Amino acid sequence: MTDVVTVETSDHARLALQLSYNWKFEVDHTKPDEAAKLFQVPDFVGDACKAIASQVRGCVAACTFDDFHRNSAKIIRRAVFGQDENGKIGNTLHFSANSLVITNIDIQSVEPVDQRTRDSLQKSVQLAIEITTNSQEASARHEAQRIEQQAKGKLDRQKITDEALAEAARKELLSLQAKSAAVESTGQATAEAKARAEAANIEGQAEVTQAKLKSEAAKILAQAEFNQMIAKQKHDIEHQRSLNDLEINKSRSLAEIESNKFAEIVASIGPNTIKAISQAGPELQAKLLQGLGLKSMLISDGTSPINLFNTAHGLIGGGSQPSGSSQSGIQLDV
Repeated sequence: MTDVVTVETSDHARLALQLSYNWKFEVDHTKPDEAAKLFQVPDFVGDACKAIASQVRGCVAACTFDDFHRNSAKIIRRAVFGQDENGKIGNTLHFSANSLVITNIDIQSVEPVDQRTRDSLQKSVQLAIEITTNSQEASARHEAQRIEQQAKGKLDRQKITDEALAEAARKELLSLQAKSAAVESTGQATAEAKARAEAANIEGQAEVTQAKLKSEAAKILAQAEFNQMIAKQKHDIEHQRSLNDLEINKSRSLAEIESNKFAEIVASIGPNTIKAISQAGPELQAKLLQGLGLKSMLISDGTSPINLFNTAHGLIGGGSQPSGSSQSGIQLDV
């Protein structure tokens, strides 16, 4: 809701204020009596605007035009919402009759009612704007001059510092030139001695490096020979193992062949035939001896003659045969 309020300051300046209010009802729905309060004030908008306008008029009447012109928003909010003991302005205005709450105030315009006051205010505003503009221009000009002076002072100090550094560098250069001349006049022998020492050092290091390289080469060669010998031995062992495996396989194959051959021969001849063959020789000899009519016979070779004494001793005593004597023969009784 919006209202136009005419106020007068303490210095009799009459102003027309256009104020806009945000409002709402705060009602506890659990209490029927609170809800009934909404309809107890028929023209709550007019009553609220009159109450706020009276508070604003009373507060503005205690202020001068200049003070109100500078702090109009703060003065109006303090007049409507009030302030606590700490000077903090409140946020809401409550009307207990119908639970109306004003939550915010917007000051849309502030205009003087009197035309002369309006013209004076316009001139005052223009004059204030000019004064502010001139003040800002003067401040900017003074700030630029200050910055310029500071930069000029920094430049002068930097120039002095650079000149001092240049003098120090020139002094250092002269000192270095003197030292260089002294070194040049007295350092040729030292340089030659250092060069000879450096050459000897380089030569020694070269010899040491050469010896290390030779040692590394010999080590690499020995390692290569050792690896070659190990590889050769491994190949020889593998070759011999292969030959042995071949020989074993060959012997196994020949044995299997011979075994199969013997088994096939035995199977082809038959057990009866083998028995007859094994008995043919002794039977033939027995028949021959029977044909000769011999009851007993002693056969001996010429290299082992018969010792009848030992034979008799053996027959009578039944002792063992003396060591060193040998007898070979077969006695057959038919």
